[in-house]
Amino acid sequence: MTHIPPITVLMPVYNGEMYIHEAIDSVLTQTFEDFEFLIVNDGSTDHSEEIIKSYNDPRITLLNKVNGGVSCALNAGLAQAKGKYIARFDADDICYPNRLKEQYDFMLANPDYVLIGSDADYVNQKGEFVFSYISTGHTNEEIKERIFERNPFIHSVVFFPKEVIMQCGAYDLKAHTFEDHLLWVKVIKKGKVCNVNKPYLKVRLNPESVTTDERVRGKRFLEIREKILKSSEPISDTDEQELTRIIKSQNSQRIKKLGYHLFVAKKYLWNNYEPKLARQHLVASIKLKPSEMYSYILLGLSFMPKSFISKLYNSVK
Repeated sequence: MTHIPPITVLMPVYNGEMYIHEAIDSVLTQTFEDFEFLIVNDGSTDHSEEIIKSYNDPRITLLNKVNGGVSCALNAGLAQAKGKYIARFDADDICYPNRLKEQYDFMLANPDYVLIGSDADYVNQKGEFVFSYISTGHTNEEIKERIFERNPFIHSVVFFPKEVIMQCGAYDLKAHTFEDHLLWVKVIKKGKVCNVNKPYLKVRLNPESVTTDERVRGKRFLEIREKILKSSEPISDTDEQELTRIIKSQNSQRIKKLGYHLFVAKKYLWNNYEPKLARQHLVASIKLKPSEMYSYILLGLSFMPKSFISKLYNSVK
C-alpha cells in the first residue's frame, strides 16, 4: 500500500529565485519529516523551476501551471494535495525547524480546532531582523471578536485540515489580495481557531511581494474589502472589477517599493526602535513619492526619544 503522508506543505511560487533556496531548505530540514512538499510553480519566468528541480528529495512534488495568481495556484495545489492537513508556506519565507511537528501535534491533541497560526519574526530583503510580530488575537474568542478588524493570521504559517477548507469553497478568485482573510471568515464558523504564542517562521519583507502597507491601497479599496468580509453574499462582478482596477493602478515597482519602505520604517519606529534605520527607509519613500505626507510625519517622529514613540504607539494602538 502506498504511504500517504499526513501533511502537505503547500507553497506557490512566482519568480521567486532570489529566496526560494532558503525557503525550500527550511522545509526539508524540519524535525517532522513525514510530509509531501507540493510546490506550485505559477508560470514563473525566472529560474525558480530550475532551482526546484535541482533538489533530489522524493517529498517534493512540482506542479507547473500557467500564471493565474496566488488564489488560482493555491486551489490547484489543494486539489492535488494528498495530506489530511495543509501547512501553508510562501517561497520567500523561512520555517523554524519545529514548525510542522508542533502544529501537527497540536491538531492531533485538539481535534476541535480547524485552523491554527502563530506569531512570527519579520526580516528584511537581506534576511536581517526587523521586528517580532505578536498576533492580533491568540485565543479562539479573541480572533472571532476581531476577525473583521484585520487579518488575524499570517497566511504562510497557517495549518488546517484540507477537508474543512474545501467545505468552505477554498480560495475565492475574486477576493484579490485578501483571499486568505475572506477564507478565514468562513473557516471560523466550522470550529475553533488560534494563534500559538510563539513564532513558527520568519516572514521576509520585500518590494517584489504584494503591497506591504495597506495605506497605499487607498480608502475605497478598504471599504470594498470590509463590505465583502462582512457579507454572506458572493462577491459581485462590479466589486471585483473595481478591486481589479484599483490594484492594476498600483501595480508598479514604485508603488510596491513605497509600501515596503513605509512598512519597514514604521516597524523600526514602533516595534524595534532603530531611528537611523527608519530614516533610511523614509528617505527612500520620499524619493519615490514626495507628496506622501505620511513619510514626513514618520520622519519627524524618528527624531523623538524612544519613550515618546512608545507612549504614542500605545495610545494609537
